Amino acid sequence: GCLMALILVEANRMVQAAINKANELNVKVSIAVCDAGGSLLAFNRMEGASAVSAIVSQGKAAASAGFGRASGALQADSPVIQAIIANMGGRMLPAQGAVPLHKNGELVGAIGGSGATAQEDEECAQAGSATL
Repeated sequence: GCLMALILVEANRMVQAAINKANELNVKVSIAVCDAGGSLLAFNRMEGASAVSAIVSQGKAAASAGFGRASGALQADSPVIQAIIANMGGRMLPAQGAVPLHKNGELVGAIGGSGATAQEDEECAQAGSATL
């Protein structure tokens, strides 16, 4: 495999750190880690997190990976961003809660959270990204 790519053990460690943060915040979330192409690598949905949060966490992570920045920093109402998202099959969700992941300065993916407030989702994602 590619040296720069995210590996499963890293992805799983990030998911666990994000869930630990959610427990600390006393919230129930879904956490998704995707690769640079936006494809799912690792995922967990906590007991009590909604079914919708599972889809949303993946959409936020895909958006963050696709644009290389925090999903909350994307202008959701920008016609350009909307066109890109539509062109990419509509999987990306430009809402706060995901952060990009870098290894040796290279974008390798993103981690996204959903189920709590947007701020809490992002805090969980950041806790996960900090383990990389």
